[in-house]
Amino acid sequence: MPAKKKRGAQTLVFDQPPVITSWASIAGPKEGQGPWGQDFDWSMEDYLFGEESWEKAENKMLRETVKKALNKRNFDEADTEILMAGDLLNQLVSSNYAARELGIPFLGLYGACSTMAESLLLAAILVDGEFFERVIAAACSHHYTAERQFRFPTEQGIQKTPSSQWTATAAGAVLLEPVGTGPRITAVSIGKVIDMDQKDVSDMGSAMAPAAAHTIKTHFSDLNRPSDYYDLIVTGDLGKVGMAITQELFIKDGLQPEPNYSDCGVLLYDDFQEVYAGGSGCGCSACFLCGPLLKKMSAGEINKLLFVATGALMSPITSFQGESIPAIAHAVAIEN
Repeated sequence: MPAKKKRGAQTLVFDQPPVITSWASIAGPKEGQGPWGQDFDWSMEDYLFGEESWEKAENKMLRETVKKALNKRNFDEADTEILMAGDLLNQLVSSNYAARELGIPFLGLYGACSTMAESLLLAAILVDGEFFERVIAAACSHHYTAERQFRFPTEQGIQKTPSSQWTATAAGAVLLEPVGTGPRITAVSIGKVIDMDQKDVSDMGSAMAPAAAHTIKTHFSDLNRPSDYYDLIVTGDLGKVGMAITQELFIKDGLQPEPNYSDCGVLLYDDFQEVYAGGSGCGCSACFLCGPLLKKMSAGEINKLLFVATGALMSPITSFQGESIPAIAHAVAIEN
């Protein structure tokens, strides 16, 4: 039998679109000082968040964001059937340790910076499929834990290139339910791994842009939608370099007139904040979705949103071995 909910090559359409009934976000000090600081539930005063290490702080960020999303619905951890979350650290330790403390059945996910979209689309599949009634989708990152793992200890003061991006210290979580009040996830497009042989780890935007463009083009093709269907298409997080390339690819791919388009890594910070080409990290798109974007949707300022989180799927080991940077992007259609 053919798959009833599949459309085209990579897209699923839901019979009973899951509802985002609650959401929450925590932002780091730099993110809280940016143009959207007032739209986050909690802005940290420092990077340790009352903990002994950056890694423990990241664990706490995710844990507290999940609790806050549940509390908004007067639920607690015992009311939640499954947590789907991920981060950037080896073996997903931030998510694993948060799940240990929360005591919620847990599926750990890794999609690099695409993890928020991956968790959302899988959570939506589980709710629409009537497997669960309350699912949390979440992601987080911490600037200094990522620097320590992927780049150089900050104490070395390594000079960064203009194409580099600043890993966001942030977390976001949403609660999905089959019924209720809130924006609905109507369709999702599962991305392919795209590799254009880009090897510069200081320019992840260029590596991820083709994956973003491919998924967006496929989403419109699979659903036969005009390129101006959405009020906003937002990628996360290509930064200024990747966003410029993606806009060029829109024209090449025939998405004209150009969609209403921006990028979480560009929007999250002001130019004076010295974040080079913009933001990155799982928490960048997670907090921007669970802060400004869903707030605007609840106010009716945005009614149709295509959220396309992007991920660079390299590791320090593959980079040291001269490998290129594979990338992926997943798309989630959220509509009022």
